[in-house]
Amino acid sequence: MSNVFLNILVVLVAAKLAAELAERINVPTVAAEIVAGILIGPSVLGLVKHGIGTTSGPPEVLSVLGEIGVILLLLEVGMQMDLRELKAVGRASMTVAVIGVIAPMSVGLFACQLLGMTTNQSLFAASALAATSVGITARVFGDLRALATIEARTVLGAAVADDVIGLVILTVVVRIAAGSGGISAASLAKIIAIALGFLVVTSVLGVLGAPKIFALIDRSAKSTGTLFALALAFTLGLAQLASLAKLAPIIGAFVAGLSLGRSSSAARIQRELTPVGHLFIPVFFLEIGIQTDARAFLHGKVLEIAAVLTVVAISGKLVAGIGATGMKADRLFIGIGMIPRGEVGLIFAGIGLREAILTDNIYASILLMVLVTTLITPPLLALRYRVLAKRRPADHLVSSLAEPAEGWIASTAGRMLELRQTPPTALALGISLDIASRLDEATPSNDLLMWVARSADAGKLQSQWTEMSTALFVRQIAHGSTRAWRFLETTGVLENSLPELTPVLRQRRAASSVLEGAGVSPWPVVERFRSLVDGVQIHTAAEQRAHAIARRLDRPAPVYIASFLIDSVSDQPASSHVAQSLLDRLRLTEDDRTLVAGLVADAGLLRGAALRPEGLTEDSVLRVAAHLRTRERMDALFVLTLAQNALELWEERLIDEFHRVLVDCLGIDGVGEERTSSVVDRNRDAALELAGRRPHIADRISAAPLAYLISESPEAIARHANLLEPVPARSRFRVNVHAEEMDVWRVEITTRDQLGLLAITTGVLEQAGLDVQDAVLATWGDGAALQAFRVKSELIGMVPDPAAIERALPKAATVLLGALPAPDAEVSFDDVASPWHTLAEVHATDRRGLLHALAVAFAVAGADVHAASITTNEAMAFDRFDLTDRNGRKLDADMKAAIRDALQFGVRGELRRGGLFGWANKVATISKHSGDS
Repeated sequence: MSNVFLNILVVLVAAKLAAELAERINVPTVAAEIVAGILIGPSVLGLVKHGIGTTSGPPEVLSVLGEIGVILLLLEVGMQMDLRELKAVGRASMTVAVIGVIAPMSVGLFACQLLGMTTNQSLFAASALAATSVGITARVFGDLRALATIEARTVLGAAVADDVIGLVILTVVVRIAAGSGGISAASLAKIIAIALGFLVVTSVLGVLGAPKIFALIDRSAKSTGTLFALALAFTLGLAQLASLAKLAPIIGAFVAGLSLGRSSSAARIQRELTPVGHLFIPVFFLEIGIQTDARAFLHGKVLEIAAVLTVVAISGKLVAGIGATGMKADRLFIGIGMIPRGEVGLIFAGIGLREAILTDNIYASILLMVLVTTLITPPLLALRYRVLAKRRPADHLVSSLAEPAEGWIASTAGRMLELRQTPPTALALGISLDIASRLDEATPSNDLLMWVARSADAGKLQSQWTEMSTALFVRQIAHGSTRAWRFLETTGVLENSLPELTPVLRQRRAASSVLEGAGVSPWPVVERFRSLVDGVQIHTAAEQRAHAIARRLDRPAPVYIASFLIDSVSDQPASSHVAQSLLDRLRLTEDDRTLVAGLVADAGLLRGAALRPEGLTEDSVLRVAAHLRTRERMDALFVLTLAQNALELWEERLIDEFHRVLVDCLGIDGVGEERTSSVVDRNRDAALELAGRRPHIADRISAAPLAYLISESPEAIARHANLLEPVPARSRFRVNVHAEEMDVWRVEITTRDQLGLLAITTGVLEQAGLDVQDAVLATWGDGAALQAFRVKSELIGMVPDPAAIERALPKAATVLLGALPAPDAEVSFDDVASPWHTLAEVHATDRRGLLHALAVAFAVAGADVHAASITTNEAMAFDRFDLTDRNGRKLDADMKAAIRDALQFGVRGELRRGGLFGWANKVATISKHSGDS
């Protein structure tokens, strides 16, 4: 059993290392995974141990995982295959496909016979030459921004047809090889009829029945994962049915993919399939390498067979370009695009080896052919594309200046979109978005596609954004189909108009293992948000409420844009900057821009805040409410939170409850009308009345941080404003002591903000024998700082001396600042649950001076404390702090490490202070329930 775990560990690590390396050196991932399999296999490093009772090849557990991988691979192929697209590519693609199968197979069969192979061996080797790797070709075309060219669309259509024909051939070859003796024409016809009959009958029944069944499952399922689990069971069932019909199980998986791809839940199934596919599909390709005896590559016979197969493979596909005769396309470009073999060819080889039909030498030869054709295609395609680009005439840029009365785009009787006249390239963005909105009912002509692609490449689309094009883009987000998104991506419109999306689009192309050109997945957050707006796939009470809220949004357009940006930039480095750059291009009103930017910045706020243990406490809710401020932002963020997360039912309920409490705490009723003024406004107005509305005092109260206005009483706010005016000079302090109850006092300190202020004040209070029970800290934009501590004296009856504290503070601010180590303190950080701060949770043994030690650690790391909660339970302190850096940003990794080091080793050096920080709207509340800190 230990070998099993070790084998899985080695294979998974090798697969991901191979994929990472492939991305960095720009080679197909499939090739890298095969080579990785060879390296870790028994013939080279031997990192994968043999199975029980075996002396070579992969252990049984990897064979099983590889079988699951190939089933998932063909399921993904089927789900991403659009039969309408296959029909739409036309006669040229089908002709190229047929020639691309017949030519290499027939010549390969003859060549294999000459090389001394048996009939069955020749059949398997020749069949491995038939299918083109559409995934590799589509990836290269995408990187070249050539997916919209006639050549690329012809190749992708032909490659899709190749896969279907190849599966039929596989079925026939396996049946022939399984038979004994010769094969008659009648038997061959029967085998072909069974294969085609199975494909046709199961496909028709599946396409007609599966979408309805899985739509019902999706509506009624309550448990997370039910839909995908049953989809996988459906796939395995069809694979088993194919096996019972004496066909290859992958035929059944392919049919399952065709059927599930037509379901309304297809996108959700694909999303849940992706991580499972990332786990199992690479195992299949590594297993191919593991089964290969690397020493066979040194045998002259292997190299001879591989050379012959490679020549036949390349020449046979180059000949296929003849099928494009009569088209305005480069036949050599098409032929090169058909060269790479991949998934289906490797499946042929694997089955042949497993059935003991292929020898190790022949298997190694086929593998070498696949690797060579896979590796040479990308540079050959890029070279040919550059040659064609130089030859391309410039007259596509010659444009009519006047738009025809009927518009630039005409829709023919055959539902074909065509150009009436050639528009100026300066209008390419708006026209392209207009075309995308019509693609559900019509198909763009080749000339139209070429104009869009060339204009996108030459027209500097990023400078063409207008109010009209932004409105069209919003319509695309709200209503655009997968077909429309595919058009915008393959023509280069998305990448050229919004260049910030380039990393996202390239990552999607890199992550796609198969039909990138034929099945671009929709943006998942956009798709889910649209379903909540439309009331589609609503299962829970929270989703029902989100649907009702989404329908009454006053400004849905900026929320649609926010959903798109969350999809686009949430995983990118410096995502906020990328989002801002995207917003700079779109023509939005200032209010809409502010709303979008806020929603994107707060994308994870509701979920992070609601799921924290203290999420529904008054303090936590009020802080988030003070940040969001308006019902519009609360409602939009609630719907987006449900749209961007696959939530458990209990998580949905907590987020739903958090949103309800948010709405209530701002005094807003269920239909969006304000019942009373908010807590903030009430406290501010009352404090202004108490302060007599004197100008400087009133300005100080009006500019106070929102969370401070929520947490303090009007009387305290007015008293603090008086204490702050005028603001003390730097390194000067003003102290007031206010009695609250027996032996409990309020020590209020005003000064100018500086790094480590909390460490300085807590140190002085500790030396004065005062135990801090709770505190409020607030800082204004002009650097004015307030710290109001609730303290208890260690000596009964002792009254804090404000003058003594005021004298001690300036001295403490200039002397060495240190603290003893707290090596038992365990610190964790959370950057999601607050819109402003990094939340630090500290667990440590409670003791005198712990709060000061923590404050010093934060100070020497350059972190400022905004909020904290200190709780002691059975001599253990459980503390939470809200922190930022000196520029008001959340902490980076270095600052977090510095805090941990300061607690681990203590602080003895001098505190570095950097003057006024000018942070705005900072506030902290420290509360201690028991014990000393």
